[in-house]
Amino acid sequence: MPNPPLPSSLREQYGFVRVATVSPELTLGDVASNVAVLKGEMQRLAQEGCRLIVFPELSLTGYSCADLFYLRTLQQQALAGAQELAEASSGLGCCLIVGLPLAVQGRLYNVAAVIAAGEILGFVPKTFLPNAGEFYERRWFSPAETLTSGHTDDGTPIGTDLLFEATDLPGFVVGVEICEDLWTVIPPSSHAAVAGATLLANPSASNELLGKVHYRRTLVTQQSARCLAAYVYAGASAGESSTDTVYSGHGIIAENGMLLSETERFSFDTRSVMSDVDLQRLEHERLRSTAFRDAAATKSFTHVTFHLGDHRGPAHDGLRRPISAHPFVPPAGVNRTAVCEEIFAIQATGLARRLRQTKSKTAVLGLSGGLDSTLALLVMIEALKRAQMPREAGLTITMPGFGTTARTKGNAEKLAEALGIPLRTIPIGPAVEQHFKDISHPPGLHDVTYENAQARERTQVLMDVANQTGGIVVGTGDLSESALGWCTFNGDHMSMYHVNVGVPKTLVKYIIEWCATELYATEAGAILHDIIDTPISPELLPVGADGSLEQKTEDTVGPYELHDFFLFHFVRHGCGKAKILYLAEQAFSDKYPIEVIERWLTVFLRRFVQSQFKRSSMPDGPKVGTVALSPRGDWRMPSDYSGTDF
Repeated sequence: MPNPPLPSSLREQYGFVRVATVSPELTLGDVASNVAVLKGEMQRLAQEGCRLIVFPELSLTGYSCADLFYLRTLQQQALAGAQELAEASSGLGCCLIVGLPLAVQGRLYNVAAVIAAGEILGFVPKTFLPNAGEFYERRWFSPAETLTSGHTDDGTPIGTDLLFEATDLPGFVVGVEICEDLWTVIPPSSHAAVAGATLLANPSASNELLGKVHYRRTLVTQQSARCLAAYVYAGASAGESSTDTVYSGHGIIAENGMLLSETERFSFDTRSVMSDVDLQRLEHERLRSTAFRDAAATKSFTHVTFHLGDHRGPAHDGLRRPISAHPFVPPAGVNRTAVCEEIFAIQATGLARRLRQTKSKTAVLGLSGGLDSTLALLVMIEALKRAQMPREAGLTITMPGFGTTARTKGNAEKLAEALGIPLRTIPIGPAVEQHFKDISHPPGLHDVTYENAQARERTQVLMDVANQTGGIVVGTGDLSESALGWCTFNGDHMSMYHVNVGVPKTLVKYIIEWCATELYATEAGAILHDIIDTPISPELLPVGADGSLEQKTEDTVGPYELHDFFLFHFVRHGCGKAKILYLAEQAFSDKYPIEVIERWLTVFLRRFVQSQFKRSSMPDGPKVGTVALSPRGDWRMPSDYSGTDF
């Protein structure tokens, strides 16, 4: 079978498909008026590049027509309206889902018509009919299980076993369920997802009750997560009858547990929202998930294939979805305290467990006055408390060398004092100079040997002090440094427990800032704020004549905020270089030129591959988020791999 042609827009080449949910202005029982509104929205949204447009349940007639559904004229008008919409869809490059009552084999069904490329591709009947409280659908409609044929009289497919697949847009497979179907123990969309549906559509007529909106939102997002799919939900509008209940027109678009967008509720006017869902991301998630891959299909489906055609929207209009420049950092509106407390608990419990297991008397930490060792210190204090050890069991050592600045050394000393932690100062200069003599290395040659000798000397000091005091060495390096290999092999690369190994640099800053604001808002807080503002550096090259810092990490390897972005999308979502570059351009368009982003992305991929041998022998440490690089758990890659053309 030949490969499908390349999608017609740049975003679709990277797997993004634009979908929309619409709550249209409704005239109850007036099919002609409703068709005009739906047709106008279809044409408008198609011009915006939408590929899937979902309207509410029974949107051609209105959901609350009650005994009017028995009228043959209303049924005929609704079917004619669906056919009119089908004709109007020709050449628009979009798939439309619209609800209507449909008489088949002497019964009336509440169905969703799936429309594209000028025809009605099929009808999906509602499986579960609510018939309690304010709902009594069984008065008019029959459940899907009563169908005796898979086709209508004119040969159009009908059934709950239909999936609709675009042959010219990879991954575009639509499964449909209707309103109450989602609220059941095993929603039909679960079976559709296992069978290959990536886009789940729900034309609905859920009414509003106190608190129901939160439950509905959670239901939709959770089903998208369970099914590893995009879920497009369209609710009936306020134009429905208010005889006994009120409708709000709630539309929701979710993807794999993430709410992308939702409509304004309680409007009589047409309301719609659009989002770009990432079908490549969903495919990657399904490949990674053994639970999804091992789910046995309990229902067979028929794939109704069709040619969607080129979309009518702009080819280069950006993305209609949030792309965070700092994906590891919680977005605005998230409870910052709860996030930081959870991270702290994971890190500190891991270290406390190791202290208890090894029956350690001390925890030994190299404190440089930089970001990573500061976070490790804060975590260590919490771990000592959880392990029921005195704070004095935390031994910190500052080891000034050739590149140590007065600012970092001073911050280390002041922070330890403010937090009540013992601090020793052990200069490494004499020992390193003797080492240079032993190996005949010119002390003025500031090469990799010059730098790494200092890092290894510091590690040796820490290890030996830990032996002296019956303790373990607490590592300080973070996830970003592990990804880039920005650590000295058998130097700061090594420890007895690596508390920061699951925390990327952008998140390290976030947590320390929280600590400075919420936990240590006194003298220690001011020190923490100054540490955050200090340029990141390993301090392995001599300081300037005026004592200023000469070596800045981000001048060498690039901005950590870019590398954390690259790391997240490469490891978590399996994105290739071109897609990462595309996403980064969206996220950092106001900060970095595209050529700068591309240059540092090339550096990231090269360093990531070359540094696998360091990660393959990294010490234990706690996984904090969904991205981790432990060779025992999350990331297994041969150290001998040499390619970078992902």
